Amino acid sequence: MLYMIGLGLGDAKDITVKGLEVVRRCSRVYLEAYTSVLTVGKEVLEEFYGRKLILADREEVEQEANNILKDADISDVAFLVVGDPFGATTHSDLILRATKLGIPYRVIHNASIMNAVGCCGLQLYRFGETVSVVFWTDTWRPESFFDKVKRNRQNGMHTLCLLDIKVKEQSLENLIKGRKIYEPPRYMSVNQAAQQLLEIVQNQRIRGEEPGTEEP
Repeated sequence: MLYMIGLGLGDAKDITVKGLEVVRRCSRVYLEAYTSVLTVGKEVLEEFYGRKLILADREEVEQEANNILKDADISDVAFLVVGDPFGATTHSDLILRATKLGIPYRVIHNASIMNAVGCCGLQLYRFGETVSVVFWTDTWRPESFFDKVKRNRQNGMHTLCLLDIKVKEQSLENLIKGRKIYEPPRYMSVNQAAQQLLEIVQNQRIRGEEPGTEEP
Protein backbone atom coordinates (compact mmCIF):
# COMPACT_ATOMS: atom_id res chain seq x y z
CA MET A 1 0.00 0.00 0.00
CA LEU A 2 1.19 3.50 -0.88
CA TYR A 3 0.19 6.10 1.71
CA MET A 4 0.18 9.79 0.76
CA ILE A 5 0.27 11.68 4.04
CA GLY A 6 -0.13 15.42 4.58
CA LEU A 7 1.99 17.00 7.30
CA GLY A 8 0.04 20.24 7.71
CA LEU A 9 1.62 23.68 7.93
CA GLY A 10 3.15 23.87 11.39
CA ASP A 11 5.70 21.74 13.18
CA ALA A 12 6.24 18.00 13.64
CA LYS A 13 3.09 17.69 15.76
CA ASP A 14 0.79 18.85 12.95
CA ILE A 15 0.61 15.37 11.44
CA THR A 16 -2.74 13.70 12.16
CA VAL A 17 -3.00 10.82 14.61
CA LYS A 18 -3.98 8.56 11.72
CA GLY A 19 -0.99 9.72 9.68
CA LEU A 20 1.43 9.17 12.56
CA GLU A 21 0.15 5.64 13.12
CA VAL A 22 0.75 4.82 9.46
CA VAL A 23 4.23 6.37 9.43
CA ARG A 24 5.32 4.28 12.40
CA ARG A 25 4.33 1.00 10.76
CA CYS A 26 5.53 1.58 7.17
CA SER A 27 8.62 -0.21 5.86
CA ARG A 28 9.88 2.96 4.11
CA VAL A 29 8.99 6.60 4.68
CA TYR A 30 9.80 9.27 2.08
CA LEU A 31 9.77 13.01 2.77
CA GLU A 32 9.05 15.21 -0.24
CA ALA A 33 11.43 18.15 -0.07
CA TYR A 34 10.99 20.48 -3.03
CA THR A 35 7.44 21.84 -3.48
CA SER A 36 7.12 23.47 -0.05
CA VAL A 37 9.28 24.75 2.79
CA LEU A 38 9.63 22.62 5.90
CA THR A 39 9.25 24.69 9.07
CA VAL A 40 11.33 22.19 11.05
CA GLY A 41 14.34 20.08 10.15
CA LYS A 42 14.23 16.49 8.96
CA GLU A 43 15.92 15.40 12.20
CA VAL A 44 13.12 16.93 14.28
CA LEU A 45 10.52 15.01 12.29
CA GLU A 46 12.50 11.78 12.64
CA GLU A 47 12.72 12.20 16.40
CA PHE A 48 8.99 12.82 16.78
CA TYR A 49 7.90 10.09 14.35
CA GLY A 50 10.42 7.59 15.65
CA ARG A 51 11.37 6.72 12.07
CA LYS A 52 14.17 7.44 9.63
CA LEU A 53 13.03 9.52 6.66
CA ILE A 54 14.28 9.26 3.08
CA LEU A 55 14.48 12.68 1.38
CA ALA A 56 12.79 12.67 -2.03
CA ASP A 57 13.83 15.55 -4.29
CA ARG A 58 12.30 16.57 -7.63
CA GLU A 59 14.52 14.22 -9.64
CA GLU A 60 13.66 11.26 -7.44
CA VAL A 61 9.90 11.87 -7.58
CA GLU A 62 9.52 12.90 -11.22
CA GLN A 63 12.12 10.71 -12.92
CA GLU A 64 12.68 7.78 -10.59
CA ALA A 65 9.24 7.30 -9.08
CA ASN A 66 9.51 3.53 -9.49
CA ASN A 67 12.11 3.54 -6.71
CA ILE A 68 9.50 4.98 -4.36
CA LEU A 69 6.86 2.50 -5.50
CA LYS A 70 9.17 -0.51 -5.34
CA ASP A 71 7.59 -3.34 -3.31
CA ALA A 72 4.63 -1.12 -2.37
CA ASP A 73 2.39 -3.95 -3.61
CA ILE A 74 3.65 -6.24 -0.83
CA SER A 75 4.62 -3.75 1.90
CA ASP A 76 3.54 -0.32 3.19
CA VAL A 77 5.33 2.77 1.88
CA ALA A 78 4.60 6.32 3.08
CA PHE A 79 5.15 9.53 1.11
CA LEU A 80 5.04 12.65 3.31
CA VAL A 81 4.04 16.02 1.91
CA VAL A 82 4.03 19.44 3.58
CA GLY A 83 0.45 20.69 3.69
CA ASP A 84 -1.98 18.41 1.84
CA PRO A 85 -0.85 15.60 -0.51
CA PHE A 86 -2.68 17.02 -3.53
CA GLY A 87 -1.16 20.50 -3.30
CA ALA A 88 1.14 19.74 -6.28
CA THR A 89 0.54 17.93 -9.57
CA THR A 90 3.64 15.79 -9.01
CA HIS A 91 1.89 13.99 -6.19
CA SER A 92 -1.15 13.24 -8.33
CA ASP A 93 1.21 11.74 -10.90
CA LEU A 94 2.64 9.40 -8.26
CA ILE A 95 -0.89 8.16 -7.53
CA LEU A 96 -1.49 7.55 -11.25
CA ARG A 97 1.75 5.59 -11.53
CA ALA A 98 0.77 3.45 -8.56
CA THR A 99 -2.64 2.78 -10.08
CA LYS A 100 -1.11 1.65 -13.38
CA LEU A 101 1.14 -0.75 -11.48
CA GLY A 102 -1.80 -2.16 -9.56
CA ILE A 103 -0.55 -0.75 -6.25
CA PRO A 104 -3.33 0.25 -3.83
CA TYR A 105 -3.08 3.70 -2.26
CA ARG A 106 -4.62 5.72 0.52
CA VAL A 107 -4.56 9.47 1.09
CA ILE A 108 -4.46 11.02 4.57
CA HIS A 109 -5.31 14.70 4.22
CA ASN A 110 -4.18 17.67 6.30
CA ALA A 111 -4.38 21.46 6.34
CA SER A 112 -2.87 23.31 3.39
CA ILE A 113 -2.32 26.91 2.36
CA MET A 114 -5.36 26.54 0.10
CA ASN A 115 -7.66 26.66 3.14
CA ALA A 116 -5.38 28.25 5.74
CA VAL A 117 -5.37 31.47 3.69
CA GLY A 118 -8.69 32.16 5.39
CA CYS A 119 -6.69 33.40 8.40
CA CYS A 120 -6.20 36.63 6.41
CA GLY A 121 -9.84 37.41 7.08
CA LEU A 122 -10.90 36.75 3.49
CA GLN A 123 -13.77 34.38 2.78
CA LEU A 124 -12.60 31.21 1.03
CA TYR A 125 -15.51 31.06 -1.40
CA ARG A 126 -14.50 34.50 -2.74
CA PHE A 127 -11.17 33.23 -4.11
CA GLY A 128 -10.75 32.73 -7.83
CA GLU A 129 -8.12 30.68 -9.64
CA THR A 130 -4.84 30.24 -7.74
CA VAL A 131 -1.68 31.34 -9.57
CA SER A 132 2.02 30.54 -9.29
CA VAL A 133 4.46 33.47 -9.47
CA VAL A 134 7.67 32.08 -10.96
CA PHE A 135 11.20 33.46 -10.84
CA TRP A 136 12.05 35.45 -13.94
CA THR A 137 15.36 34.98 -15.75
CA ASP A 138 17.21 37.15 -18.26
CA THR A 139 15.61 35.25 -21.14
CA TRP A 140 12.30 34.06 -19.66
CA ARG A 141 9.83 36.55 -18.20
CA PRO A 142 6.33 35.06 -18.47
CA GLU A 143 3.33 37.26 -17.75
CA SER A 144 0.53 34.73 -18.29
CA PHE A 145 -0.16 34.29 -14.56
CA PHE A 146 -1.06 37.98 -14.33
CA ASP A 147 -3.95 37.43 -16.76
CA LYS A 148 -5.50 35.10 -14.20
CA VAL A 149 -5.06 37.72 -11.47
CA LYS A 150 -6.72 40.27 -13.74
CA ARG A 151 -9.60 37.91 -14.54
CA ASN A 152 -10.17 37.22 -10.86
CA ARG A 153 -10.31 40.95 -10.11
CA GLN A 154 -12.77 41.50 -12.94
CA ASN A 155 -14.98 38.85 -11.36
CA GLY A 156 -14.65 40.42 -7.91
CA MET A 157 -12.57 37.51 -6.62
CA HIS A 158 -9.41 37.33 -4.50
CA THR A 159 -6.25 35.63 -5.81
CA LEU A 160 -3.94 33.34 -3.86
CA CYS A 161 -0.41 33.69 -5.26
CA LEU A 162 1.97 30.79 -4.65
CA LEU A 163 5.58 31.99 -4.71
CA ASP A 164 8.31 30.08 -6.53
CA ILE A 165 10.82 27.76 -4.87
CA LYS A 166 14.04 26.61 -6.54
CA VAL A 167 15.57 23.60 -4.78
CA LYS A 168 18.26 21.40 -6.32
CA GLU A 169 18.01 23.16 -9.68
CA GLN A 170 20.73 22.98 -12.34
CA SER A 171 22.00 25.87 -14.46
CA LEU A 172 21.38 25.56 -18.20
CA GLU A 173 25.10 24.98 -18.80
CA ASN A 174 25.36 22.17 -16.25
CA LEU A 175 22.12 20.65 -17.52
CA ILE A 176 23.37 20.58 -21.12
CA LYS A 177 26.72 19.12 -20.12
CA GLY A 178 25.10 16.53 -17.87
CA ARG A 179 26.94 17.71 -14.77
CA LYS A 180 25.26 16.94 -11.44
CA ILE A 181 26.03 20.41 -10.07
CA TYR A 182 23.14 22.22 -8.42
CA GLU A 183 22.43 25.88 -7.75
CA PRO A 184 21.91 27.15 -4.17
CA PRO A 185 18.24 26.98 -3.10
CA ARG A 186 16.15 30.10 -3.65
CA TYR A 187 12.82 31.09 -2.14
CA MET A 188 10.85 33.96 -3.67
CA SER A 189 10.01 36.72 -1.21
CA VAL A 190 6.79 38.73 -1.17
CA ASN A 191 8.79 41.79 -2.27
CA GLN A 192 10.17 39.95 -5.31
CA ALA A 193 6.71 38.75 -6.30
CA ALA A 194 5.23 42.24 -5.90
CA GLN A 195 8.06 43.74 -7.95
CA GLN A 196 7.39 41.36 -10.83
CA LEU A 197 3.66 42.07 -10.70
CA LEU A 198 4.28 45.83 -10.79
CA GLU A 199 6.65 45.41 -13.73
CA ILE A 200 3.97 43.49 -15.63
CA VAL A 201 1.49 46.31 -14.95
CA GLN A 202 4.02 48.81 -16.32
CA ASN A 203 4.71 46.65 -19.39
CA GLN A 204 1.01 46.34 -20.18
CA ARG A 205 0.50 50.09 -19.90
CA ILE A 206 3.44 50.69 -22.25
CA ARG A 207 1.79 48.32 -24.74
CA GLY A 208 -1.46 50.25 -24.41
CA GLU A 209 -3.22 47.44 -22.55
CA GLU A 210 -5.45 47.86 -19.52
CA PRO A 211 -3.81 46.00 -16.60
CA GLY A 212 -7.04 45.97 -14.61
CA THR A 213 -5.51 47.40 -11.44
CA GLU A 214 -8.46 49.69 -10.70
CA GLU A 215 -11.25 48.50 -8.42
CA PRO A 216 -13.95 46.70 -10.46
